[in-house]
Formats: sequence, structure tokens, C-alpha cells
Amino acid sequence: MRRVLAALTLTLTLPVLAPAADWPQFLGPARDGVSTEKVPVWSSPPKVEWKAPLGDAHSSPVVAGGTVFAFYQPKGKNEDALAAFDAVSGEKRWEKSYPRDKFDPPFGQGPRGTPAVDAGKVYTLGGTGVLACWDAKTGEIDWKVDTLKEFKAKNLFFGVSTSPTVVGNLVVVMVGAKGAGIVAFDKTTGKTAWQATDDPASYASPLTVGTKGAEQLVFLTGNNVRTLTPDGKEVWSFPFKDRLNESSTTPVKTGDLYIASSVTAGSVALSVSGEPAKVTTVWKDPTLTCYFSTPVAVGPHLYMVNGAATLTSPTITLRCVESATGKVLWSKSNVGKYHAAIVRTGDDKLLTLDDTGHLLLLQPDPTGYKELARAKVCGPTWAHPALSNGRVYVRDNKELVCVKVGE
Repeated sequence: MRRVLAALTLTLTLPVLAPAADWPQFLGPARDGVSTEKVPVWSSPPKVEWKAPLGDAHSSPVVAGGTVFAFYQPKGKNEDALAAFDAVSGEKRWEKSYPRDKFDPPFGQGPRGTPAVDAGKVYTLGGTGVLACWDAKTGEIDWKVDTLKEFKAKNLFFGVSTSPTVVGNLVVVMVGAKGAGIVAFDKTTGKTAWQATDDPASYASPLTVGTKGAEQLVFLTGNNVRTLTPDGKEVWSFPFKDRLNESSTTPVKTGDLYIASSVTAGSVALSVSGEPAKVTTVWKDPTLTCYFSTPVAVGPHLYMVNGAATLTSPTITLRCVESATGKVLWSKSNVGKYHAAIVRTGDDKLLTLDDTGHLLLLQPDPTGYKELARAKVCGPTWAHPALSNGRVYVRDNKELVCVKVGE
């Protein structure tokens, strides 16, 4: 089996809409893996405050308005379910679901994409392509669209994994159909607002850059790094194709550079200037391969998890890379099998969750790997953590776990 596990890219409201304590989408308020919260070094394992059973998924938990939302497949049912929990007590406030087509991909039948919370609504995109809008207080479904059927698109090998992105009055997703590679829907009604590109879908979720009213959406599609305005007009594009069609990481913007990473094509740093935009390759390294762990920038350095495309002897390596040149400053091997999520804290530490369920606190340092603390907090997981109000929320293949890590 040649295909590796890159199907789990797990979405976005604009940072100006989210309180500092919220983690309302994949990779946090700005989709860059950055939190304003400080995490002190622990000397004894952080306290597990509560646990709640969940169905199958690689979707990450999100937190908004004191509520944790989890998206999953109920056991034994061809359904997508969303549940809401009190962020402090873990009390389940509601659980709702809808039926969807049977789908049995490798590595789990549950959804991969992570919900996005915006203005009292929760937007989800399931593994069979059903986009839904839920009321955050009651769980009632306002609307849903079967995007694959609507636009006559084929599902991906591991299932739809991109996460919905909310920008203004729109919710935007990759669909991967001809003439509908990327589609925007009215977030209130679910009606199609625009559709653009012939790009096949990837497993990746986009990045939103720019100030309110002048945003741009940066996608890593099946064929390109591509930037669109919120009304669907192309700003620039750059050919970047994974030979296994398993691109899964969110693009990174650090300084003036855009960095994209893939499981077989490695990483590329792009500079964009002028109008119309001119794209220049600053550096490219085919050895800096990323599965579904999005790199995180700290100052002039990039911290990324790289690994080989293999199922027989899986192992990943954490690297510190000079963002401007692509030079590898150091490598720490065997930090997991396939995946380790990275979050930058408010005091510029790195909080990581590896795929064996270990939570680590690292001191980013270009001179070498510096581990400050480590604790086992959950079972095997490919989901990213959510850091909110002194707590980190993680999920494994059985349950949602709340761990106290701050004040």
C-alpha cells in the first residue's frame, strides 16, 4: 500500500471575531497554531479535569463561549454527530446527528475536518462531503448541503478532510469538482455564493490572511498553492502537487513568506510581490516532508514535523528550520509515528501533542531541542489539541479529555 496517512487535515473564523480565550477552529483563532495563553512548566502531570466518551473521528475539538464542540461518527451508525460540552465541568449540553452515506475508508470512518464556530453557529464538513450549519446553543441544524452530490465531485481516498472557513458572510470549502474546485456558501442560507477553479481537492484546510475587509484565502489544493479573494477572484497561484495526492497541511505565512508542505513534495517558501502578483520561489527542499502536522513559526524560525512516506517503519522528526533560507538547524528524531501537533503559546513555548497521546512543553531554541515537561494525557490520536482558558482539550479514538495546564 503506497498511500501514507495524510488524510486528516483537520477550520476557521476570523481572529477578530473570537475572544482571546476561544479556540474556535482548527489551529486556533488565526489558523496558525498560535495562542495568546501562557503555559507554565509542570513538575507533576497536569490534572485531567474531565473525560467524555466520543465516537470515531480525527476531527479536532474546538472551544467557543465556554462550550467545547466535538464532531464524530456515532458508534454503529452511518451518521455525522456534533456534541456540545461545558468547557469547565464537561457536562454534555446536547448531541445531535444527521444520516449520511456509508463510507468505509482506511484509518477510521469518522469525520476528519474540524468545526468552525462563528456568531452562534457551528459549521462542519463531514467525510462524505456534507456541509452543515448547526445552532451552537441547541444543536438544531439550520441547513446542510451534500457538496459532492451537488457539484458531482468524487470523494478522496480517505474522505473529505478539509475544514470549513468562515469569512464575512460566507463559509468556504474545497469541493474538487470541475468549475467548483473551491466553493463559497452563504453562511445563513447555505446557498451557493460562488464557485471557482478546476483544482482537485486536497486534505488541507486554508489560511486566511489580511485585515478585515481585505482578506485573502490561501489554499493548498490538489494541484496548487492558490490564493483567492473572498469573492472568488484569483490573486496568485503556484504549482505544487503531491505525487500521492495527499497534501494535508495548512499553508504558513511568516514575515513576507508563504510556506507550503506536503507528504512527498517536501516544502517550498514563496515570495509574492507586485500587482498583478508575481510569485518567486525563495527555497525548496523535497526532504522537508509533512504529513498532516502544520508547521509553526517562532520568530525567524520554523518548527516542523517531517517524516518518510512509509507504513512499514513509521517515524517522524521535529526540525528547526531557518524560515528565510530553509536551512535545517537541528533535528530531533522519533518524536512520534506519523503525527505530532504543534501550538505556540503566548510566551513563545511550543506545546505539542504526539500521536501516542503525550503532551510536551518545549522551549524553542535554534541551538537545539529543549524539552521542559512531558505527560501522558490520552490514548493514540491524530487530532490537534485546542488550548483555551488554561485548559487543553484533546481527543483520542474513544473520548474527549480536558487537561488543566494554566491558571
